[in-house]
Amino acid sequence: MDNDNPIGIFDSGIGGLTVARAIHKRLPAERLIYFGDTAHLPYGDKSAAAIQAYSIKITDILIREGCKLIVIACNSASSAAYELLREYSGSKAKIINVIDPMVDYVSEKFSGKSVGLIGTRQTIQSNIYLQKLLSKDPEADLISLATPLLVPMIEEGFMHDKISRDIISEYLGYEAFCNISSLILGCTHYPLIKDEIEDYYSGKVEALDSSEIVAAHLHKYLQENQMESNIRKGENKFFVSDYTASFEALTRMFFGEEIHLEKFRLWE
Repeated sequence: MDNDNPIGIFDSGIGGLTVARAIHKRLPAERLIYFGDTAHLPYGDKSAAAIQAYSIKITDILIREGCKLIVIACNSASSAAYELLREYSGSKAKIINVIDPMVDYVSEKFSGKSVGLIGTRQTIQSNIYLQKLLSKDPEADLISLATPLLVPMIEEGFMHDKISRDIISEYLGYEAFCNISSLILGCTHYPLIKDEIEDYYSGKVEALDSSEIVAAHLHKYLQENQMESNIRKGENKFFVSDYTASFEALTRMFFGEEIHLEKFRLWE
């Protein structure tokens, strides 16, 4: 496969744009194809089987678009569908998830310390973060909390206001979080409220943003496997399964360039 082929990225909505933006900044020579499954968001309250079905269909589309590598920019899909997508894609495209790079980072930087995790119900109930952390650090101390209101809050534009502060305070006031050293933002939507989360803790707890960690991991992966593009050939492309003006506006803001959303229904 040609190194100049694009990198595919997908999520249920705007959250994965945080990952796409971090990759775009770190690897400007790479052409990106982003798929936001806005018709089925959020994934966090869907069954594993439903998430797998959506993920397979989107992976098919991205492979047909010639993607050399696909980033699952969603914790819920990473927990429910990563192994399935690896098997399904075979040699057609490499698959990277957002959980493994974060687990590697936490096990290296916060070994022996109490770490918090917030995420969707799907991510928390899968217990995948704890399982993977324990495989690297048997003494890992991870305290998890499902925070299902945060994704719809962000998708509806409630950020940096009284509503968001009240919801964030309600969740982060969880008694078991009182002694954590850091907090894993276990959903790619959450970096959009990272500053509000860190404000709640008055800077005493580090909020761990998966987007930057995943971008760094991807960069290293491309270098090690000699898959880096030397020059971007063509423009980034953005697909959605259901058009929304707010998604288009946010995408334009994130990338600082004129973009056009293409509506691409998973099932007609």
